[in-house]
Amino acid sequence: MELRDIEIFLTLSEELHFGRTAELLNVTPARITQAIKKQERQIGALLFERTNRVVRLTPVGEQLRDDLRPLYQGLKDSVRRAKLAAQGQPAVLRIALLPFNYEGLHRYWDEFRRRHPQWELRLHRLPFVDPFGMLRSGQYDAIVVWPPVGDDLTLGPVLFRDTRVLAVSHDHPLADRDSVSVEDLADYPHTFAPDAPREWEETYLPFITPSGRPIPRGKPTTSPDDLINWVGNGDIIHPFPAHVLHHWAVTHVRWIPITDMPLLPYALVWRTESEPVCALATVINDLSGSS
Repeated sequence: MELRDIEIFLTLSEELHFGRTAELLNVTPARITQAIKKQERQIGALLFERTNRVVRLTPVGEQLRDDLRPLYQGLKDSVRRAKLAAQGQPAVLRIALLPFNYEGLHRYWDEFRRRHPQWELRLHRLPFVDPFGMLRSGQYDAIVVWPPVGDDLTLGPVLFRDTRVLAVSHDHPLADRDSVSVEDLADYPHTFAPDAPREWEETYLPFITPSGRPIPRGKPTTSPDDLINWVGNGDIIHPFPAHVLHHWAVTHVRWIPITDMPLLPYALVWRTESEPVCALATVINDLSGSS
């Protein structure tokens, strides 16, 4: 079955009218009839019941429509992406995320894909090591991180804001507390991300408490697996955004609300403006405004 014949069949299955289908596809009604008869001969069954007044799908026609719709849409999207690539336009939007696989973000990705099937959206985990460097080098088109960002980067819309929890080992002196404050963080060692801008790191974990006590840093970490392992072993304590509770069920780690840390905002950040990036920013703005 040729692509044009598939288009004819699917359009007729929606319109259920030979004349309107011919007008929409800019062909003659005879061409529509010819294509449908050809398909029915190939399949060996009627696809449409046709009378002077009614055109409707047969059960075989309904099954073929349901099977062909996603395949045809995929073919159309592939052709669109190929045309964009031939014109030097990006066909893939690469987004790297510092937050974990937070379910609240999926509505943005789903809506972007619905509105813009011509672009493929690829989501990646953003490493702790030099996250802004990967954006500046062009490895990603945009990233989702908390501010502040460099003057050469664009801070876009906020996707969500999260409360904070402190992770400690099950036998840690703080493990039985119902809550903690930033002052409590000064009594125990923490970790830090190498090559992270100081002001950016300070937004996540301040270097001093409100009373002026230093919050100590120990060895650097480059992965969330190291973080949770060091916490579980009692080597460090670490504040996390609360959404990690949905994705980490670790029996030897206790999670304690931090009462006086501000909400941590996660925003879309990019260096080079492009049509796909702007389209995603629009989706985020639209959905954030409606929530």
